[in-house]
Parts: sequence; C-alpha cells; structure tokens
Amino acid sequence: MIPAYVLVAVALVVLLLLLYLEGGHLSSVRHIGDLAGQTRPVDIEAFRNLVDPKEDDFLRMNLRPSDFRVAQRERARSAVDYIRNTSHNAACLTRLGEAAAKSPDPRVAKAGRELVDTALRLRTLAILATLQLYLRMATPAAQFSYGKLADNYQHLSSLAGQVALLQHPTEASKLSAML
Repeated sequence: MIPAYVLVAVALVVLLLLLYLEGGHLSSVRHIGDLAGQTRPVDIEAFRNLVDPKEDDFLRMNLRPSDFRVAQRERARSAVDYIRNTSHNAACLTRLGEAAAKSPDPRVAKAGRELVDTALRLRTLAILATLQLYLRMATPAAQFSYGKLADNYQHLSSLAGQVALLQHPTEASKLSAML
C-alpha cells in the first residue's frame, strides 16, 4: 500500500506543475507592444551549443573526469536558465495567442489558437527538460537530448511572428528582438 505522505507529495507536485503551466496568467498581453519588457531574449544557438551531445563528447575526451563533471554541471545550470527564459516567453506568448484567438478574423483566431497550443506544449517540454537537466547535474555522465525543445521554441517564435504580421504588421519586426 502506498503511504499517504507519498500521495500528498505527488498531489503537490501535480498542483505545482499545473500552476507552473498556468504561469503568466496575470500578465496582460493583448498585442506585440505589450510584450516589451515582459519577455526575456533567448539565444537559441547558444542553447543548442550547451546541450549538443557532440560538445559533451568533445569535453569528455579532452577533460579529466572530475573536470568534465564540473563542466557538465555548469553547462546544465546554464541550460536550465535558457529553459526558464523560453518557458517564461511561452507563458507571455500564450496570453498573446489567447487574445488573438478571440479575433473576429478567422485567420488571426486560428493562428492564435495554434500559438497557444504550441506555447503550452513548449512549457510542458520545458518541465521535462528541466527535470532531465537536474538529473544530469546529479549524474553528469548521463546523456539527454534537448533538440526538440529548441526546435519547438523556434516554431513558437515563428507562430508569434505570424500572429504579429496578421494583427499588427508594422510592429511585427520588433518581435524577434524580444524573443
């Protein structure tokens, strides 16, 4: 039989997960201009480099095992920061998508719904990737793949650009600098 405290712990984790996924609910993002100051820039290529298995192999071959473990932990901590930023931006873009989904223009509404779906999927992947990175910090020799997260963030950015072009074509160029 499963002890009650284990069930309570699992329930709390699920609750925190749901709160995390819902994060950013209080932010009021209705159009591109509202994103200014709320998003965090993400260098997706730097993130890809941090989590590149080839880089891991290179470091493993060129560093002493103790130095490799230290380097991997630092790289994992940096990757967690990137993931937090992508998740934060996805929360902001969820609000933008929700606003766009209410548009009377069916193209804007459809793009808004797709933006919301992609942002929520990215936030879920961010949770899983963060858990993997914490495991990686505990066992630096473990290998995980994070390419899907980077690809989804690029796709999310593209969708946000489409929504911006449909709603506010003159402001759409500002979006890439914010993400």
